[in-house]
Amino acid sequence: MALRFAVGHNQPVATTTSTGVTSTRIDAVLRDARDLAHDAVVDEVGAGLVGDYVDFAMDSERLGTHTFQCSDPAYIGWRWAITVARSPRAKAATVCEVILLPGPDSLLAPEWVPWSERIRPGDLGVGDVLPTPAQDERLTAGLTGEDELDAIVDRDEPRGMTGWEAGLTRPRVLSVFGRDGAAERWDGGEFGPQSAMAEAAPKACATCGFLIHVAGPFSREFGVCANQFAPADGRLVSLAYGCGAHSEITEPAAADDE
Repeated sequence: MALRFAVGHNQPVATTTSTGVTSTRIDAVLRDARDLAHDAVVDEVGAGLVGDYVDFAMDSERLGTHTFQCSDPAYIGWRWAITVARSPRAKAATVCEVILLPGPDSLLAPEWVPWSERIRPGDLGVGDVLPTPAQDERLTAGLTGEDELDAIVDRDEPRGMTGWEAGLTRPRVLSVFGRDGAAERWDGGEFGPQSAMAEAAPKACATCGFLIHVAGPFSREFGVCANQFAPADGRLVSLAYGCGAHSEITEPAAADDE
């Protein structure tokens, strides 16, 4: 007989009578095998880890389970489940297995989530490698030759692409979904127009001399700040972002001496 751990619970056998009332058939031989079940779990784990008796439930015909509290401090709320059975017309029960099951108040590990769904921005550290899925919706196939450029570039799209941006030298490039997602993320971030700094700024980055314009699909929406005294120095900023270090905020001219 092997001891194992399981996450689940046993369900009693239910039958429906002619009146539609659900009832449970209890096997008296199995129900009375409480001491047999107790001895079985004590033999497996020792008396010190077996607590008070909990209950008995039928699992199926001639198969039932007795449960005892687990006294192990590492498994508070868990229960020992000892499954007993008998053959047809037999007057004695035998032990099938002893397992440890969680009770209603047990501390359980959270449901497993694949790493690709667990990872969050900022999780990647030095030396870490993050594989990109083959079917990543943020990416699309790049071009294989200049003759394909006109067929792929949408001239009417606000974020039009040059040949390099379309992937003449890269297997994959940002898809429309990827570009829109990035723009939305950046626009709603620390250096977007809705930030507290931007809302308090006297002027926007679009008119600032410290703004470096970027090429490509984001050229009309974002740039890079080059003001060493600005909070966004060296960062990509929305053209609608702003701060108090705008180039056109100048010192007032000194008044002439009378």
